[in-house]
Amino acid sequence: MDPSTAAIAELIAAMTPFDDLEQQHLEQTLDWLAETTDIYRRIPPATPSPHLVAYVVLVDPTERGIYLGLHRKSGLHLPMGGHLERGEYPFDAARREAREELGVAPSFDVVGHRPLFLTMTPTVDLTAGHGGVSLWFVARGDRTGHYDLDPGEFDGGRWWDLDPHGLPDSDPHVGRFIRKLDTILQPTTVR
Repeated sequence: MDPSTAAIAELIAAMTPFDDLEQQHLEQTLDWLAETTDIYRRIPPATPSPHLVAYVVLVDPTERGIYLGLHRKSGLHLPMGGHLERGEYPFDAARREAREELGVAPSFDVVGHRPLFLTMTPTVDLTAGHGGVSLWFVARGDRTGHYDLDPGEFDGGRWWDLDPHGLPDSDPHVGRFIRKLDTILQPTTVR
């Protein structure tokens, strides 16, 4: 295993799964990383499949909101994010994607600089059929603030209540992400 892949495997191995599905995704990802070093997208849209993706989920923990953009290619309301570049560490990709797509230097002080969540999801846009391993990072947002999303990627965005129910069409795992986030934001609440 090359040093870049080994560092990512170490980061993922240290994650605590929220549920059985995340445990399964963590195990599958670690198995994949042990078998290959071809983990960064080389040829858009889908080579190799899977490849690594960093989501940056903008969260206002005080006003209990999540910011999602209407993604042009997928038609879904998604967190900001994108593919890791060759040799890029996931947190560096999350910072870069936040700057590119939100136009801000994000603060990752809600849960720290490590991903909170990991999912394996097939794409649903015009390039459907390939998979991504998504590392979900949490950036602090301000529900009263305005964000100028990259118009090449998004048709605007908006805040939604931090509630796994009542969200628009989105990543199929966003509700589970919110439930896991709630275990951090409200550690005494049982869900």
